[in-house]
Amino acid sequence: MIRKRLLLPNRVRLPPHEGFSWVDRRFLHDYAARLSRDAILLYFFFTAVSDQQGLSFYSDASISVRLKLPEKAVCEAWAARGVIPANAMPAIRQATCSVDRMKEIERETDHDVIAFLRATGETVGEAARFIHLGLTSSDVIDTALAMQTVNAVDQLLSRLDIAIDVVGRQALAHRKTLMIGRTHGVHAEPITFGFKLAVWYDELRRNRVRLQAARETIRVGKISGAVGTHANVPPDIEEDVCVALGLAVAPVSTQIIQRDRHAEVVAALAVLASSLDKFAVEIRHLARTEVRELEEAFDPGNQGSSAMPHKRNPHESERLSGLARLVRGYAVTALENVALWHERDISNSSAERVIFPDAFIIVDYMLHLFADLVDNWVVYPERMRQNLDMTGGAIFSQRAMLKLIEGGLDRQVAYKLIQRNAMLAWDKGGHLRDYLRSEPDVTALLTDDQIDDLFDYGYHLQHIDRAFERVGLLDPAQSGPGGRA
Repeated sequence: MIRKRLLLPNRVRLPPHEGFSWVDRRFLHDYAARLSRDAILLYFFFTAVSDQQGLSFYSDASISVRLKLPEKAVCEAWAARGVIPANAMPAIRQATCSVDRMKEIERETDHDVIAFLRATGETVGEAARFIHLGLTSSDVIDTALAMQTVNAVDQLLSRLDIAIDVVGRQALAHRKTLMIGRTHGVHAEPITFGFKLAVWYDELRRNRVRLQAARETIRVGKISGAVGTHANVPPDIEEDVCVALGLAVAPVSTQIIQRDRHAEVVAALAVLASSLDKFAVEIRHLARTEVRELEEAFDPGNQGSSAMPHKRNPHESERLSGLARLVRGYAVTALENVALWHERDISNSSAERVIFPDAFIIVDYMLHLFADLVDNWVVYPERMRQNLDMTGGAIFSQRAMLKLIEGGLDRQVAYKLIQRNAMLAWDKGGHLRDYLRSEPDVTALLTDDQIDDLFDYGYHLQHIDRAFERVGLLDPAQSGPGGRA
């Protein structure tokens, strides 16, 4: 029985204390009845993932909470300047919004922000006239979306840190685990499994830098009115609001925050998803029966195939590859959203309501799946060594060629000589060492001991530790013998 470690206990998804309410009941009555079982399960996968407050990224309750923050901050800024009377602020500060009432109004108005304002205003009374003063819907929506996106990125960064740690630990554990390096899928020269993972580790760190940069790009608000000119709400209001909400100010905007910022975020998610896809593809290749250097953990109770009981399929890696395709598609949509008419249209809005929650939820899940996969996979060093030896030493051809050049042989002559003998070892069997010993041009330059030395795996590992040092996985003092140049 394989025991899987809980990677991040504080991220266990729990329903709100009021009860399970993430899924709109209208969905169940009006839509779900027409769906297949698999389609319903997929919907629940995407909707039952909540933020740190237990609110679904899709839920009306989440939207209501996000919209309140900019609106209240604007009212506070107006009040500080005496535009909103002090006696009106207690009611505004205590304002609530019934989600059910908001839905009722939205069915009438077909406008989510108007529905929010009316539902909220009904709880405020006379002071409601001061809410949304000088604003356009996008002031509130885009500022709230920026806050939500920053929060979502922060959650992903925590998840990514776990994946980085898991890969780093595995890289160190297999720092000296010999395996064949492949180019074009063909045996090239020896590496270590840990070296391969050090490449992954460094790539994940770059993804973290990329995601952190995108977080700063999107961390801007705008409270500048219908076309961004501050005609009805002065720039100092905008500045105070953004400070209060932990955002920078978009230096200049139209009715909306410009969508190149949002595209950068989704593109960063797509690159991260593509990196995970790359790692998954590698795992899938190494798990092939003919290779079998690595396998996903397989519990005895699992079933790899409904038809073939012997199968142990890399289904988690394949799942990662499939989900990455979705996120890359969302990046294309985000790029399409950059070009909007004049000071804005709403062609971006419908798309963003899908791509933003989906992209974040998918990448969050991918990171969790990947970290768990790497933490529990099964490595076969013996099979790695068997595969190293399957070409009869042909993988040492470059070193043999360089040694002959060092001894004075013309490069092209040396290349052809080694190539001819390497092909003999590969095609007919035997070992390249023995074929070289029968070559007069080789024995004229090299002794038997020197020929034997050409096939030392340690030669190819002499600088491995330097790579580990460069990516921060190894302190120079920890490098083993021959680990440094």
